[in-house]
Amino acid sequence: MALIGALAGLPVLAGCAGKPHFVVESPVPGAAALQPGPGVTRHVVLVSIDGLRPDAIDRYGAATLQRLAREGSWTYAATTIMPSKTLPSHTSMLTGEFPAEHGMQWNTNRTGARGLVEVPTVFGVARARGYQTAAFFSKAKFQHLQQPGTLDYSQAPGGRYGGWSARKTMEDVEEYLTDARPHLLFVHLREPDYAGHLYGWMTPAYASAVRVADQAVAKIIALADRAYGRGGYTLIVTADHGGHGYNHGSDDPRDVTIPWIAWGAGVQPGPLGGRVETVDTAATVLWLLGLREPSDWAGTPVTTAFDAATAAAAASATGGGGQ
Repeated sequence: MALIGALAGLPVLAGCAGKPHFVVESPVPGAAALQPGPGVTRHVVLVSIDGLRPDAIDRYGAATLQRLAREGSWTYAATTIMPSKTLPSHTSMLTGEFPAEHGMQWNTNRTGARGLVEVPTVFGVARARGYQTAAFFSKAKFQHLQQPGTLDYSQAPGGRYGGWSARKTMEDVEEYLTDARPHLLFVHLREPDYAGHLYGWMTPAYASAVRVADQAVAKIIALADRAYGRGGYTLIVTADHGGHGYNHGSDDPRDVTIPWIAWGAGVQPGPLGGRVETVDTAATVLWLLGLREPSDWAGTPVTTAFDAATAAAAASATGGGGQ
């Protein structure tokens, strides 16, 4: 229990100097006249558990994730991009593009020298259509994704390597959802990656970190139930990469294989067949909200995770296909 408390409560201290970065945007001009499209759901909650290997879910008894897989649509054989690092992988997850297109191939906060991501994000596409968007990033490097005008609310730690615990993130999400009801809510949880680098992947410390993240997902579900009502949203839980030893970034299957779970409104329970890639996540989020992804995105909606009638209606509304 002491280890779990330490993992949940301690920030990464190295390189944490610098102010946290909060962005609160004014409403989009004319947004009141824009009506969200006839998608599968009006609300999507996307959770990324940093460094979560799929085989850790059952091995360490991550009860919430096991429940989501049991009741939802899932694969433990989804794949991330190369390099299988946090910033490149999350940028692909949230832009539907591979690193060669989105350009984020480093893995620290270099906003001062490199600026922000220049391709459209899922947040920007949704917000331009009148949807409210929010993101809770727990690593400073995510400042690269805080594009002006794309997020009604977002937060990220300061410094080059700054990090926030799941405990702090959950407190902040809870406070935000007291009044806000974003159509797209993104939450990042860093604990497994932190423990993996410090103690090693698949060690007792890593197991404890997986359980901390699992408990945070349970909290997110409780908060979303309260904010949107049970059945009033679709939840996607995934990861940016896995890991082995004390690191990740290679094409080793332990690094590039990730879980992908859909649960909630419109979901058809059962295992997912076929290939699912992290670039498909952004397209799936837009499709769920009744929006079509940009034509140059590499990702496609994972429509097979949803019941046939819902998928057909959503595809008709967006004019898109899927997998």
